[in-house]
Amino acid sequence: CCAPNAEAFVADVVRSYGGMSGFRIWQWIADDRPVIATFQACGWDFEIFASPLPVAEQFGWRHFEIERRLLALGGDGLKEAILALRRQGLKTEPAFWSALAREGDGYLGLLSLEQATDTELRKMLDAAGFGSR
Repeated sequence: CCAPNAEAFVADVVRSYGGMSGFRIWQWIADDRPVIATFQACGWDFEIFASPLPVAEQFGWRHFEIERRLLALGGDGLKEAILALRRQGLKTEPAFWSALAREGDGYLGLLSLEQATDTELRKMLDAAGFGSR
């Protein structure tokens, strides 16, 4: 989420979720200093990520958008490949990058695809063995 005032956000999150099982909250020291809180509730793990940037500018959202496009174009084969890589312990972005048979930093790599056309993404998927839909 977008939280321009980190101190107010932390106070609200601690007040609302501080008593939950496994509650932790911290602030990164780099970049735009986002705040992350984690806890468990009702058998689920939760993570709240807050940055002063608007959501559409945050790396997590930008990664999500390109991952959504790739999955729509790559179909079930890509989805299964990503899930298999995740089961092996890879985080989502590196799993996508690995499935695309790319080397280097998956986080930055996915961001480099933001402006790619669907045709360009399909070519990349074809080259990685996921074929056209």
